Amino acid sequence: MAYFLKDEFPEADMDRVIKMCLIHDLGEAFTGDIPAFEKTKADEEREKALLDGWVASLPEEFAREMGALYREMAARETPEAKIFKAIDGLEAVIQHNESAIETWLPREYELNMTYAEDKVAFSPYLKGLRQKMREDTLCKIREAQAAGKADSAEKG
Repeated sequence: MAYFLKDEFPEADMDRVIKMCLIHDLGEAFTGDIPAFEKTKADEEREKALLDGWVASLPEEFAREMGALYREMAARETPEAKIFKAIDGLEAVIQHNESAIETWLPREYELNMTYAEDKVAFSPYLKGLRQKMREDTLCKIREAQAAGKADSAEKG
């Protein structure tokens, strides 16, 4: 996604955003992929500690660069970090829209309508993209309801 958004953010170092996208889930290699809405503070701390240990074991040049990227991502102050975080959230929505609705948990119906709103708020372009994803979610739910596949609690 970062690659395809280059023209929308000419002021940003999109190569840096791409690096952020590539490394952001490396901690899950140590802990497994825990859904964001189930991840606890303890899970986050464990993942960070394991990842920090691994990054520290890299050759100095890579450890320094990766450490700086992770700090920048966590602070979310630079345009690059904001773009990365928005892409990360939008990608989760896209994954849900592409998955079989029978795999959705009841709470995911509402989450898929609102997830990443805060992350895209800085960009009119990304807000528009998020709106399109919301429309895709609504279409998916309506189609599933018509086919009798949507969770009965979400009908109506």
